[in-house]
Amino acid sequence: MQKTITKRNPELTKERILEAATEEFAQKGYGSARVDAIALAAGVNKRMLYHYYGNKDALFLAILERAYQNIRDHERALDLQHLEPVVAMRELIRFTFWYFVEHPEFIRLLNNENLYGAAHIKGSKRVLSMHSPLLWQLQEVLRKGEGQGIFRSGVSPLQLYISVAGLGYFYLSNSATLGTVFGRDLGKRKALHERLEHITDMVLSYLRPVES
Repeated sequence: MQKTITKRNPELTKERILEAATEEFAQKGYGSARVDAIALAAGVNKRMLYHYYGNKDALFLAILERAYQNIRDHERALDLQHLEPVVAMRELIRFTFWYFVEHPEFIRLLNNENLYGAAHIKGSKRVLSMHSPLLWQLQEVLRKGEGQGIFRSGVSPLQLYISVAGLGYFYLSNSATLGTVFGRDLGKRKALHERLEHITDMVLSYLRPVES
């Protein structure tokens, strides 16, 4: 019989709830996910779950905020602004791609939230504030690269990050259909490495100064 966690360890209880909720929402989507199933998997009763997270909407927002916080924390740890510009860009591209590969639940959660028009995160000041440090780091990398004459001028850090993320995100979120259409297993390690190399070449080629 599954042991129910008591309030004597609230932080562990909340973590177990978030872990269970992430799995439930990622696998079934917001509409089909059930609070009963989350509570059971977390080893708590629904009353305790609601005590910590209020309702299903608030719980879904909590796991989205947790997911964004996790990737932003890892990006900040890259310390991009203190690396040489080309090294920094390679590191950001590499990290972003493999993070998506190793965290398929992140892609599923974002896909699902997009189906709802970002209804849950629109009101989250926490999510909005997380992106500023990343864009600042990227701006510093671009500024340094431009100063060294190895990056073109006028590159938007926001547009660049969207491109870096999008080139990997689309490939991974659509690998089943793309693989079927083109008759290839796009999830094989060799295929993943080829895709990463292609993304890196594309981004670095774009960043090179325009020859007059």
